[in-house]
Amino acid sequence: MTNNNPYNLVPLQPTGRNEEDNVNTYSPDDMITIYEQQFLTQVPEDKLTEFLPALKAFYDIDDNTLDISAVIFDAIADFCIIYNHKVKVGDYQILGNLVEEQIEVDEDNADDENSDSQAYTIDCMRTFFINDVELPYHFNVFIQGEGYSTLTERDTLLEKIYWFVNAGFDEHLLGNPEDVVSLESINEELASLGIREMDLTTIYELVDYVEDSIIDDDMVDALNKLIDDAE
Repeated sequence: MTNNNPYNLVPLQPTGRNEEDNVNTYSPDDMITIYEQQFLTQVPEDKLTEFLPALKAFYDIDDNTLDISAVIFDAIADFCIIYNHKVKVGDYQILGNLVEEQIEVDEDNADDENSDSQAYTIDCMRTFFINDVELPYHFNVFIQGEGYSTLTERDTLLEKIYWFVNAGFDEHLLGNPEDVVSLESINEELASLGIREMDLTTIYELVDYVEDSIIDDDMVDALNKLIDDAE
């Protein structure tokens, strides 16, 4: 940390100047870095009003450059910023083989096109990153017809966060107190990984992002191929 760079911003090399020759321009990757730092840099409350002008002065940019950075950032679908945490979805792994599950079909619905009695389950894992820290997320996929659902394990930090949001009041009330996950215990584990603490809003946004990201088109194609081969 120096007087010229009190926020430890990453020095970047501009690619040139804009048409008016009054501010710098940067490569798309560097513009994303600038945009990330706008949200990820920890700034004391009494310095908040000074931070954005300092960031723009350090890179010699203007509001328009930041706006362009935001457009580029939003166009990249595989990662996002959630309340001062950089969250990124990584690769998936199919950990086991398809397991056939026979589903009983009600006679009244036997002729229904959606009453497929054949179903499968399979163990999978998706990797996520929070501020570049790798976090695994194990889950079981239940597949029936064109639909699927997932059931998450309860071992890794991300899995505990999921169940903290989704387990409901009864489990927290009736479960073994030593097994109950709290916001405090989540933040203790985050701190042990060098990740800043999260509030409830961040936790809920994180779980929404994870649920939206665990199965993508590539994984669907891989699962469909396994089902086709099994049939």
